[in-house]
Amino acid sequence: MADLREDKAQIAELLIRYATGIDQRDWALFRTCWTADVEADYGTVQHAGVEAITEYMTRAHENMGPTHHRLSNVVVDVEGDRASARSYVHAVLMLSPDDPGRWIDVIGNYTDELVRTPAGWRISRRTTRIARLLTSGETPVS
Repeated sequence: MADLREDKAQIAELLIRYATGIDQRDWALFRTCWTADVEADYGTVQHAGVEAITEYMTRAHENMGPTHHRLSNVVVDVEGDRASARSYVHAVLMLSPDDPGRWIDVIGNYTDELVRTPAGWRISRRTTRIARLLTSGETPVS
């Protein structure tokens, strides 16, 4: 039972690392969340491979002001060296560093498939479901 709790804690920390990597624009940290061949579906855009997802996120966030990705209601199911996780996401993105009136506010959930690697747990597949997206009239980067 202790190993199962440890696996779940490591996966929850991985999800926090994902949010922290984006919000701090720490792309080296962000890259540690994924397998090399990850498949990620963000609803409007899909990515295959850690290089593609990192490049997209870097480009999408490079001219933004502060961003705040919050993950909650994390449910993890571990089966050996594979796991699944579901979490709620609430992200508030300031589209301009100098204009707090330009923003995106999105809520939804992530459904992740994870694998245990020699470097720890990594997301191998992510599916995003967006429940609501509000903007100040701006179009998000796609």
